[in-house]
Amino acid sequence: MPVLPALTLTGVLLLGGCSTLISSPPPTTYDLSAPTQVSARGNGRAQIMIAEPTALQAINSDRIVVRPGSGEVTYLPGAQWADRVPVLVQARLIQTFENAHRIGMVGRPDDKFTPDALLVTEIRDFQIEASGSPTAVVTIAARVVSQQTGRISAANLFTARVPASGIGGAPATSALDQALKKVLVDILAWTTSKV
Repeated sequence: MPVLPALTLTGVLLLGGCSTLISSPPPTTYDLSAPTQVSARGNGRAQIMIAEPTALQAINSDRIVVRPGSGEVTYLPGAQWADRVPVLVQARLIQTFENAHRIGMVGRPDDKFTPDALLVTEIRDFQIEASGSPTAVVTIAARVVSQQTGRISAANLFTARVPASGIGGAPATSALDQALKKVLVDILAWTTSKV
């Protein structure tokens, strides 16, 4: 191989390697939190199993959804959740029930206990709506399934809307966290009144 083409090929390969070194920084990672000042109703000895929520593919990821309007779905650049949204929501649901200090037992399907009821949820909204003033929207459908009969004993839809101070990572995730907390408090009070 002639020297000049060999040097050219080497240069191209070196430049290709440099481009991966100069890549964009990793996205900032955000987490969700559970409310701490909560109260439960009903049977203080109830054992409740909380299944991982279901969600459409757009929500079932670690990306932060932004809806500019007209059915369009985009994602916040440079930001991500600490895990898939359903996994985070399940963990924060369990923590919310535990923080009430009036539940006999709460856990996941993998935990070794026999529950009185199964809480099944579906995340329908978990996004920033950006068509007007930025607003965090969280909507979760919940069903309580009796473990004795296998039937749905109660069903309800919970939603919260919280204004966001911006569409950047920190203000968007903070507003979504606040909206989720409101929904979690409502789900806790409702669920514990049904078991």
